[in-house]
Amino acid sequence: MKCPYCGHLNNKVIDSRLNKEKIITRRRRACEKCNQRFTTYERIEVMLPMLVKKDGRREPWDRGKIVTGLEKACEKRPVSMGDIDRFVDTIEGRLQDYGGKEVPTRQIGEWIMEALPDLDEVAYVRFASVYRQFKDINEFMDELKGFLHDKNSSPK
Repeated sequence: MKCPYCGHLNNKVIDSRLNKEKIITRRRRACEKCNQRFTTYERIEVMLPMLVKKDGRREPWDRGKIVTGLEKACEKRPVSMGDIDRFVDTIEGRLQDYGGKEVPTRQIGEWIMEALPDLDEVAYVRFASVYRQFKDINEFMDELKGFLHDKNSSPK
């Protein structure tokens, strides 16, 4: 592990801990040259199915793209980065359980749309406006009416 302060390659691990879900290891490290301390995070890399885009292109899963989209949808909302990380962990879990070698990106978008109201309702509306690519205000209003109907008719 390269020191982010001086670039030296040798360091020692001072402390290691698992996160609450026991899927990420947090390590406190100290550089053996400059003695600066820094933190690293490790997660298991799982082989996930390839994503199939609308135009037929295939690309590997990129957690960062989902995180970035959710950060934009949750901007200025009371949603922490930890909340977003747990949300994406859930989507990754569904992707792991999917079973196929390829999954349409449309399916991932639907999983996000399903779960997003539980994270933040305003983020849901923001995400939906980009994901659904509304052509006009009427399409947007139809989506919003459907969301409100589902919300009001579901048991609490």
